[in-house]
Amino acid sequence: MAEKKITLEQVRHVARLARLELSAEDETRLQADMSSILEYVDKLNELDTRDIAPTAQVGEAGTPMRDDVVSNRPVPEEMLANAPARQGKFFKVPRIIE
Repeated sequence: MAEKKITLEQVRHVARLARLELSAEDETRLQADMSSILEYVDKLNELDTRDIAPTAQVGEAGTPMRDDVVSNRPVPEEMLANAPARQGKFFKVPRIIE
């Protein structure tokens, strides 16, 4: 079995920070999972990335834009169908300002 990179105390500390109550089984399982993750990161750190340009983003930059087109035009009769009170094509509400 590989050496554990994370101690049970570290798992408990993270659980306290996250306000999680973990059973002893959960602590042991998370210790193994977190240790595996760190071992994988160590393997990634062994890769030679000298010729790789730094990047802040791997996908397309920005948010795709679309035309701002109204696709659901309001129909007053449908909007007001369940209104408790209405006046013409408007909702009627109680007066709150004197």
